[in-house]
Amino acid sequence: MGPLNLHIVSGVCVTLMGPSGCGKSSLLAYVAGTLDEVFTAQGGIHLAGESLNRKPPEQRGLGMLFQDDLLFPHLSVGGNLGFALAASRADRDVRRKRIEEALEAAGLAGFADRDPATLSGGQRARVALMRTLMAEPRALLLDEPFSKLDTQLREDIRRFVFEHARQRGLPMLLVTHDQADAAAAAGPVIDLEEHSAIATSQE
Repeated sequence: MGPLNLHIVSGVCVTLMGPSGCGKSSLLAYVAGTLDEVFTAQGGIHLAGESLNRKPPEQRGLGMLFQDDLLFPHLSVGGNLGFALAASRADRDVRRKRIEEALEAAGLAGFADRDPATLSGGQRARVALMRTLMAEPRALLLDEPFSKLDTQLREDIRRFVFEHARQRGLPMLLVTHDQADAAAAAGPVIDLEEHSAIATSQE
């Protein structure tokens, strides 16, 4: 992969496309701080003017959505959402209220005590997004999060994800093979196989 210069502003989603093996997910992992040690990469990563390069993944303030929703099977739906809340928010009533608000926003009011295994694919995807947002990330990384959904459900979940991320003014970086994902993201698109050095999303 050649040099890449990206500037993503609040509420904008930049889409990374290209064939398998061109480095899309590796670039996302480098930004997240989870790149496997067998790979090498260099370059500065900044969020709101702050360098992230030396920060561990949990201190970067980045939320991630993957192909799999990664809900904890041993926790209820409400337990999964509560896992995202900071330990300092220990007041049970406050936590319960936050969880209920998130479920209502996801169209899942009353689902707090449900087993995640009883949810549909779309419901699980919405819970996964709300859990990510409840951790109050400063930016959102999307690693083909819609690829395992059927066509109609994919359209609905794309809309849900982008609307909620934009409401919070989150910069977004999306990896996908699907042109429809890129169109729904409605932002700059970069083909990693073709680019050499590209700047996007000017303020």
